[in-house]
Amino acid sequence: MKPINASGAPAAIGPYVHAVKVDGFLFTSGQIPLDLKGNLAEGIEAQTEQVFDNLAAVLAEAGSSFDRVVKATVFVTDLGDFAKLNAVYEKRFGTHKPARSTVQVAALPRGASVEIELVARLG
Repeated sequence: MKPINASGAPAAIGPYVHAVKVDGFLFTSGQIPLDLKGNLAEGIEAQTEQVFDNLAAVLAEAGSSFDRVVKATVFVTDLGDFAKLNAVYEKRFGTHKPARSTVQVAALPRGASVEIELVARLG
């Protein structure tokens, strides 16, 4: 296993790394919508965009990309935001449609509204 920390994503807020490479796959930790200065984006669309910016940095650092994602897990505090979240999600993935689960949760770290983790192929 090889730990990955991306300089283009905010530092982890706990005792974990951004991702781990193992057996040709990348498993990312969940990313919340913090920018590099630790500021939280406002609104579900902006938060989802920031999460995708963070994930893009992690994927790039590991040598992968969104078109190599096989599974996404989305955590959201309000399923009423589902359509707005999906609009950003679809824009970022384009025609690629990985498997996905979406779960409503009571709360996320730092008051975030969305957190996303990915499993992607390497290479």
